Amino acid sequence: MRIAVLSDIHGVLPALEAVLAEPDVLAADRIVLLGDMLAGPMPVETLERLVSLGDRAVWVRGNADRELAASARGDGEFVPDPIFPWAARQLRPGDLPLLDALPLTVTLDDVLFCHATPRDDTEIVLVDSPLERWAEVLDGVLSDVVVLGHTHMPFTRLADRRLVVNPGSVGMPYGTGGAHWALLGEGVELRRTPYDVEEACRFLAARCAYPDIEEWADFFVRNPASDAEALRVFSASVRGTSAT
Repeated sequence: MRIAVLSDIHGVLPALEAVLAEPDVLAADRIVLLGDMLAGPMPVETLERLVSLGDRAVWVRGNADRELAASARGDGEFVPDPIFPWAARQLRPGDLPLLDALPLTVTLDDVLFCHATPRDDTEIVLVDSPLERWAEVLDGVLSDVVVLGHTHMPFTRLADRRLVVNPGSVGMPYGTGGAHWALLGEGVELRRTPYDVEEACRFLAARCAYPDIEEWADFFVRNPASDAEALRVFSASVRGTSAT
């Protein structure tokens, strides 16, 4: 089975469309959506596009999907990101049952897919996390291959003979620009799809009603954070200290 893995789309529809147009994605047997799909500038349009994939799409819950649905109902705390409460207000009542039903993990062809870790949708593990940390978050997992997202940085690494894959982020990459995803088949391939970032920013500015969309697109689409910056912030979060 050939599986395309798309994670952390965050409502950036132009990036999603660029990946979905890739020949290997069009030909994939399954498209695994690894969570955090909608929290961004075009949540409803992104949801409708993903639903249009039909049975080929396999959905996994991300923390932002869960939190977005809770916030849309008014029974959850808003994430401290200005676009998040705005995106939650865009969701329609009929969208929420789909988000509520998303599973924490999915297993296909003996590969376990999750958003952050198999036990929690918010935990952070990094490419340079020590083996003791990987042993903790993967305790009880039987699959030899685990695919996860959440940190928006692509990598593959061994963790005590288990292969861990992070496809990176389609819509909000940390590191190099473009839309990042992965292809699983005979092996694992980390892929990057270039697309016209300037056109994407214009598209978002024209189609998204979020008041600060141009600033948001400039920061997340046109000028994504480097992997070094992201690792510094995430590492500080894991240690329980604040980043400076």
